Amino acid sequence: MTKRTKIEALLKSSQANIDVTVKGWVRTKRGNKNVNFIALNDGSTINNLQVVADPNIISEEIIKQVTTGACIAVHGKLVESQGAGQKYEVNAESIEIYGTADPEKFPLQPKKHSMEFLREIAHLRPRTNTFGAVFRIRHAMAFAVHNFFNEKGFCYFHTPIITGSDAEGAGEMFRVTTLDAKNPPLNADGSINYKEDFFEKETNLTVSGQLEGELAAMALSDIYTFGPTFRAENSNTTRHLAEFWMIEPEMAFYDLKDNMDLAEEFLKYLIKYALDHCADDLAFLEQRLIEEEKNKPNTEKSEMTLTEKLRFVSENDFERVTYTEAIDILRNSNPNKKKKFQYIVEGWGTDLQSEHERYLVEKHFKKPVILTNYPKDIKSFYMRMDEDGKTVAAMDILFPGIGEIVGGSQREERLDVLVARMDEMGVPKEEMDWYLDTRRYGTAPHSGFGLGFERLIIFVTGMANIRDVIPFPRTPGNAEF
Repeated sequence: MTKRTKIEALLKSSQANIDVTVKGWVRTKRGNKNVNFIALNDGSTINNLQVVADPNIISEEIIKQVTTGACIAVHGKLVESQGAGQKYEVNAESIEIYGTADPEKFPLQPKKHSMEFLREIAHLRPRTNTFGAVFRIRHAMAFAVHNFFNEKGFCYFHTPIITGSDAEGAGEMFRVTTLDAKNPPLNADGSINYKEDFFEKETNLTVSGQLEGELAAMALSDIYTFGPTFRAENSNTTRHLAEFWMIEPEMAFYDLKDNMDLAEEFLKYLIKYALDHCADDLAFLEQRLIEEEKNKPNTEKSEMTLTEKLRFVSENDFERVTYTEAIDILRNSNPNKKKKFQYIVEGWGTDLQSEHERYLVEKHFKKPVILTNYPKDIKSFYMRMDEDGKTVAAMDILFPGIGEIVGGSQREERLDVLVARMDEMGVPKEEMDWYLDTRRYGTAPHSGFGLGFERLIIFVTGMANIRDVIPFPRTPGNAEF
């Protein structure tokens, strides 16, 4: 038997009139008593392979089982296509049925389905063109992440998923326990006795690998983490998941400028990788967006196509602006003066919203923006205090259409300043003593940032909802599959 060849390889083949075996799932079948045309896809590419089945060669019994959703193997000859739209097709000499699909019950009919409906059948949606494209791009971006850091000599460091600390100080964490939910052991005051739990203390699913990543940077210099993180935030927006993936590099001896330089280089590398390696999938997703926008009012239509937006990032130097400068720009902007912003910018200390971030990128600077030196009161305890005592060495990177995509900072390496900040913000020092040890024993300037992987995939694919860039979304009330 001829060895199976993936459809992507066949469509790129430099020769025709060769015997091939191809396997995949039927997208559509059309035809008449003289000939049948089968569109076959195996997930290796957005493009289908046309299989031509002659009823004089392939029995009617077999043809009847070749329905949308069925899985088949085709043995035949790769020939130059007679029709438009494809370079090659396969003339079937035999078809083997691996799995049938009742055409009346198969949920993915050859028609347009809503994103909401496809979320209900997340176990089948990778077979659609849209999700096939999204998940191939997701793979390419994950590969590119590891490639970038490996080429730079970073160490991939695995931080724990189960943790006893809250890196963000937000308190919205999933509890991990083996205690009896109906009858937990209690202390004399009625509180739960975690000494009898598996870890003998209260533990949670992590919201970030950053703190442990800092420990690694204090030994290995340049590290990155890339793994799942969890937040028990009861939010049903298009930008929130309860389970998501984070990329978090931490670098010893980096100051804020070094941190910004690396993050900009990293993002440009990822975007360029997508443009260079995912052209077919991006072209499909771009056309999908164009079709969707035809029904939107002009005020809601994008000013750039998907690939134009990606090139906008990859081909522009990022504008670097302090928070203070940005506030002045926003306060004096027309949308603010005319009260067109949903959240009016009153003055210094305001926590910027997505609409403000997008204005800076899309209207004012017309390029990606890195905002720096935020007020200390709206940022985390571990960010390095600036000399003015009011701001911290933080940086957020803002993209068109999405706003903030990266958040980072130079970390506070001075023990006394860090302890004072923890006291000020109510962060328990006793539980974080291991973290403070890195400032006691050989402290060093260091920096890092976080990139939400799904945020990146939303930007690269143009998908509107974060639930549609992760295979099995976890949101309030939804833990299916």
